[in-house]
Amino acid sequence: MKTNRDWQAQAKGIIRAELKRRNLSYADLAERLTAIGVPENEKNVNNKIARGGFTAVFFLQCMEAVGVKNVQLDSGD
Repeated sequence: MKTNRDWQAQAKGIIRAELKRRNLSYADLAERLTAIGVPENEKNVNNKIARGGFTAVFFLQCMEAVGVKNVQLDSGD
């Protein structure tokens, strides 16, 4: 059974993978979030993702900001 840390690692891993896939930095993400009406700066984005304990809303905002339409969840099983 997954722990909260496992879920957090999976969520931040998805965001990081999508940024890498699109060759985007945290600064780029912060800029794109601000453009969709979610004012963020690079430091806050970096801290939230590093911590992994962000809200589902923040996760969805990040996905929208970088143009993700489908999220693949890998259960590891």
